[in-house]
Amino acid sequence: MSGSGSRPSGARERLVVIGGDAAGMSAASQARRLKGPDELEIVAFERGHFTSYSACGIPYWVSGAVPERDALIARTPEEHRARGIDLRLRTEVVEIDVARQRVRARDAGSGAESWTSYDKLVIATGARPLAPELPGVGAQGVHGVQTLDDGQALLDTLSHTRGRRAVVVGAGYIGVEMAEAMLQRGYQVTVVNRGEEPMATLDPDMGRLVREAMAGMGVTMVNGAEVTKVLTGDDGRVRAVGTEDAEFPADVVILGIGVRPETTLARAAGLPLGAHGGLLTDRSMRVRGHENIWAGGDCVEVLDLVLGQERYLPLGTHANKHGQIIGANLAGGYATFPGVVGTAVSKVCDLEIARTGLREKDARRAGLQYVTATIESTNRAGYYPNASPMTVKMLAERRTGRLLGVQIVGREGAGKRVDIAAVALTAGMTVDRMTTLDLGYAPPFSPVWDPVLVAARKASRAVEQHR
Repeated sequence: MSGSGSRPSGARERLVVIGGDAAGMSAASQARRLKGPDELEIVAFERGHFTSYSACGIPYWVSGAVPERDALIARTPEEHRARGIDLRLRTEVVEIDVARQRVRARDAGSGAESWTSYDKLVIATGARPLAPELPGVGAQGVHGVQTLDDGQALLDTLSHTRGRRAVVVGAGYIGVEMAEAMLQRGYQVTVVNRGEEPMATLDPDMGRLVREAMAGMGVTMVNGAEVTKVLTGDDGRVRAVGTEDAEFPADVVILGIGVRPETTLARAAGLPLGAHGGLLTDRSMRVRGHENIWAGGDCVEVLDLVLGQERYLPLGTHANKHGQIIGANLAGGYATFPGVVGTAVSKVCDLEIARTGLREKDARRAGLQYVTATIESTNRAGYYPNASPMTVKMLAERRTGRLLGVQIVGREGAGKRVDIAAVALTAGMTVDRMTTLDLGYAPPFSPVWDPVLVAARKASRAVEQHR
């Protein structure tokens, strides 16, 4: 085993980054902007082939809406290296030695291992997709879609698969987006979901709207069913997905059942993990109890500003912000990450799905008493051409009227309305205060009372009734 563990005294500091996507390379790039190569050496390890790419864009690349893979790459390895970052692709860190401030990495091609010492360390190992331990799950034609490598493998399968039947396992963000991608490619799509409704990030009454819309698009929705096996043919390729009660023919299977923080290295190194398995950091994104280690992205837990406690909310928007903050602090500056309210938006074909804050079960679990208000409105003035329906659900705390959460399902213009609620949540606004927000109005964009404000008015009345 070779090594680069020790350096002469007085040498420039070395920053080691584990993970070459959003959080890791944002941190490395920000640190490089603030400190030149003479002051800071940066070594980054990435086990895949790509860096700094939009994983959120993979379903749209698979669907063909984004024609080229490289359109998803914000900065290539060559661009990082040109800026003085020693980026090592296809090299996986397999051990963190906290006591001796070094990491052990393995080259995927040769299998050779070496130690690299660090003065400062950034852990940005991301998330790993949940892969059920099922008979046949490793068969040809079964795919996850977490990385660009995964997306390329799926496209390679689709290019030589004769059949046109796709089964998507799971109906969260990844599941519904991949269902759309396969519809766009002309496949017959079945979604098998163990929940009572798709999109468990919504309350079931709002998830029902998603199910009904997806069924109207031609997707076969199978809810309340858990996959127990993947069946294969004599050629070793997938031929069906099985539950306890049925089998669903499949020429390709896509796993979209969620992710967990990839903290295997951190756990083995004795670093602090939270209740959801993610790394725990302070506001500067420094790992708690470790002066020279930072962490960001999908491997960390973040402060939920509504609940006031850590939650696991893996989103690319958070990862990029984490990286910027880490890089600034590494370079001697000062920046903090205050927390999140859990805002997310997605779509399946022309249906837009958005949420922020708490669901009903989140509020109940936290011991909060709340009221709900659900309204139906339109994305434009009702008399304006192509006005389409939108449903908004709002949760508010009983007595105080503090906004707790908002969910929106509708067509064009529905999804991004959730940003109004995200700002209100961050500001700690009451639903009564929200009713006076000065939002933009013109018939092509909104009714005179925006749907979010209509929901706030109804929620405010419900709060008054419980005072």
